[in-house]
Amino acid sequence: MFLIVTRNFPPDVGGIQTLMFGLATSLVNHGPVKIFTYEHPNSTSFDKISSMSIERIKGIKLFRKYRKAILVNQFINENHNIRALIVDHWKSLELIKTENLKKIKTFCLLHSKEINHDKNSFLNKRSIKSTNNADYIIANSNFTKNLAIKVGIDSKKVSVIFPGINKPKILDNQISRKAKDLFKESFPKIITVSRLDKRKGHDKILMLIKNLKTKFPKVKYISIGFGKEENNLLNLAKELKLEKEVVFLKDVDFNLKNALLAEANLFLMPSRIEKKSVEGFGISFIEAASHGVGSIGGKDGGAPDAIIHNKTGLICDGNDLNSIYDAVLNFFQDDNFIKLGKNALEFSKNFHWDKVIKNYLKLIN
Repeated sequence: MFLIVTRNFPPDVGGIQTLMFGLATSLVNHGPVKIFTYEHPNSTSFDKISSMSIERIKGIKLFRKYRKAILVNQFINENHNIRALIVDHWKSLELIKTENLKKIKTFCLLHSKEINHDKNSFLNKRSIKSTNNADYIIANSNFTKNLAIKVGIDSKKVSVIFPGINKPKILDNQISRKAKDLFKESFPKIITVSRLDKRKGHDKILMLIKNLKTKFPKVKYISIGFGKEENNLLNLAKELKLEKEVVFLKDVDFNLKNALLAEANLFLMPSRIEKKSVEGFGISFIEAASHGVGSIGGKDGGAPDAIIHNKTGLICDGNDLNSIYDAVLNFFQDDNFIKLGKNALEFSKNFHWDKVIKNYLKLIN
């Protein structure tokens, strides 16, 4: 049996949620999976059709982590056939008793934003103390690994295992038509799938679209996601008079998201560092690549692990609008985007979960 303890899990959305779901569903092929996670408004219907045993922790946010830890410690005491414990975050690990962790192989996943704290700060000391209890610390990129070592996490325990993706399924014709209708007869067709956070660079993208209109009068940009920057971005799009060129979508069906990715010419997310917030990897670059779409990402963070510069896409300076603009022109010059898209598709096959899960199983076994 595999035991997964996570704060992030579907039907909640986000990169870590996608990662934990993909990891869990891949492990099902190798043994039963038990999951402890938090309740979500739509979790009841989601869990009914799941092939995993999912236990949801309810209640006020402040107390949920303690209730979850009690249940997990009890479960470990009562079950002696647990092959591995995998947690999504050092905070999911720190309340599990040390004597219980010594009974089983323990994996703690790392993401850059959650460990990017000043050395010797309170949160830094907590993260080091917690991750020290894990047998294996899994960084989602080389950038995250280097950051972990820099802030004092035990380098001997850190391995890099990139997040995986599911193999793309054949798209329904009706869904494909809907995606085509949203993009219409535009070119270039640019897309971003991410939370609306400052570090993702949506503000720079909107200014870019304004500048691109003279060279590409039929440019179209679709942003899929929600977040605290939503109102600021809507106001900026209005101020820049981009009502015809820009579409913001929030509640998008999974299949429609994939259809829009497949219809696009460019996946654009010029991430930058905002205070302590930084992009650890960028699984969305790989998801776009699996549909034959190349990407442009920012140099800060883990994007260079997800994009091979000048082969599957381009890396730019997400702080510099001119750098982003030049990258986009380069991307579409002489139909360069077609070659980059084909290369990206081949590259994405390295990230299919049936390959990625083998890296975990080697350590477990």
